[in-house]
Amino acid sequence: MKKEITHREDIVLLVNSFYDMVKVEAVIGHIFNDVANVNWDHHLPVMYDFWESVLLDGRSYSGNPMMQHITLNKRYRLSEEHFEVWLRLFNQTVDELFTGSKADEAKARAGQIAQLMQHKIKISESS
Repeated sequence: MKKEITHREDIVLLVNSFYDMVKVEAVIGHIFNDVANVNWDHHLPVMYDFWESVLLDGRSYSGNPMMQHITLNKRYRLSEEHFEVWLRLFNQTVDELFTGSKADEAKARAGQIAQLMQHKIKISESS
């Protein structure tokens, strides 16, 4: 049964479920696994903190995800399709697990993040 996103444990479930799909996805999985060579033991707790700060007003996240993606884009061009797949998987994960206003907010914020990252990457490419 779907539930509201109300606690950090919900964020952990969301993030873990989402990245389980990302890791094996044909279009973007290799970017995480082979290009960025993500250390999942480090990355997942950072993502818990990030999404907790976005959705539940947590205060434990500190970082600059924009610069990390700009740097990654210099090694491997991140296309609009990559962001579309990322967003589709994120929204699918939210829809499968959660309901309510925080679920809607998570999807809206993910869309804004994807859009902003694409914009900032394009700016960095032209400078």
